[in-house]
Amino acid sequence: QVQLVESGGGLVQPGGSLRLSCAASEKISGVVAMGWYRQTPGKQRELVARITRYGDTDYVDSVKGRFTISRDIAKSSVHLEMNSLKPEDTAVYYCYESTHSDAYWGQGIQVTVSS
Repeated sequence: QVQLVESGGGLVQPGGSLRLSCAASEKISGVVAMGWYRQTPGKQRELVARITRYGDTDYVDSVKGRFTISRDIAKSSVHLEMNSLKPEDTAVYYCYESTHSDAYWGQGIQVTVSS
């Protein structure tokens, strides 16, 4: 069973930066997309950023210009560089990797933006 493990979360002041990483326990073949969702209590999980196997990226409007997603297909890893963080970015962040037939999720990592 493939597992995704996130790292890099934590507490940061407004305006600060964090880099989230997500690594797979083994290489996943046929990945078509990788990305990050986030969720706060009482709200639906929100797609934050996505990158396809071709390198095309999508971002939710609220993070455009501040967050950058990147991936290493050979290592089945995906990263999220988060700059100019705001309190409203506070959430549990989940990484995912999907193939045509399966989707794999991380366990979630807390990001808290607070002074």
